[in-house]
Amino acid sequence: MMFWERRANPGRSQSLRILATGFTTLAVGCAVVLVRRSLPEVLGSAVANLIMLSGYLLVLGGVASLRGRRYRAASFGLLVAMALVWIVAGARWHDVIWCYISAFPLALVSAATAWEMLRCEAMKPLHSRYIVVAVTGVHAVLYTGRAFVLPWLVAAYGPSINAIASNVTLYEGVLYSVLLPMALIRLVREETHGQLLLESQTDYLTRLGNRRWFFEQGTRILNGGASGPVSVLAFDLDHFKAINDLYGHQTGDKVLKSFADTARSVVGPDAILARIGGEEFAALLSGHDAMRAQSLGETVARLFAETTSSRTDNLGIPATVSVGLAHFEDEVPALVEGLAAADQALYRAKSLGGNRLELAQAGLDPLS
Repeated sequence: MMFWERRANPGRSQSLRILATGFTTLAVGCAVVLVRRSLPEVLGSAVANLIMLSGYLLVLGGVASLRGRRYRAASFGLLVAMALVWIVAGARWHDVIWCYISAFPLALVSAATAWEMLRCEAMKPLHSRYIVVAVTGVHAVLYTGRAFVLPWLVAAYGPSINAIASNVTLYEGVLYSVLLPMALIRLVREETHGQLLLESQTDYLTRLGNRRWFFEQGTRILNGGASGPVSVLAFDLDHFKAINDLYGHQTGDKVLKSFADTARSVVGPDAILARIGGEEFAALLSGHDAMRAQSLGETVARLFAETTSSRTDNLGIPATVSVGLAHFEDEVPALVEGLAAADQALYRAKSLGGNRLELAQAGLDPLS
């Protein structure tokens, strides 16, 4: 499933390939465990343990690769160290190494896997990561117990505890081998779904939000009880059709992107800024930003005119923008009404020659 999933998620193909290899290696290790007694005692146990450890290390590498990290040197070092333990002490301390010592590196790798998932910024918004962290965390705790607590229990209550511990390890291992790959597959699918959803709400040219995103996000903020005043800015590029006709649509696209970059840098990351259609843009500001919305709108208009008229960005076009501002202190209307009020102020700005900001008239019915 991991192997085939990479076809549907090319962006995570490498990680899924590593994870598929890791779980396959774990399966091979489990098969070797079943037949290890048909091999020379130390050799069978050592090979089974090292294959299992390799599988765990590959799973760690796959999870770490989700945030661009690698564990190649550390993985090789851990495998060499465990191989040396078997070579040096395997013949004399076979049962101790198999039952207790070999559990410690598995616990260490499982804990590192949980840690890598916790640190993965790309996956932080996704709920499935908690399942991955829980499964690998429980696995780490179990094998830590096998390494440090089980020897004490065996000494206190006798060898029969080993049989109980083996059964617990078996059943938990089955859960681990089922839950972890399914959780990882779901995690990657959630990430892909989120990216597709974001893309559907993003304007392709300017990389701002689109009209749908503006109303969804804006309504969410207003319904959530935005603190303090709220302002809506409506922008419309002046004589944009003439720019397209005179300079071509490719240049017109550059003008649109130039405005988007200018507006984004001025209004800041907290504003809901979107391209709502053609050469029309809108921004929703709340709190302190809403109090200085007029200054921000005027700054956008001034910088946009300066930027496009300058030849430093290969435009050299006298492009300007008209701005309408609707400000609300106490009673905040629905977003569609607030934008309509800002639009009326925008139309007034354009009728007065453009390249200016006009305020919505107090008490004006935005739908009239």
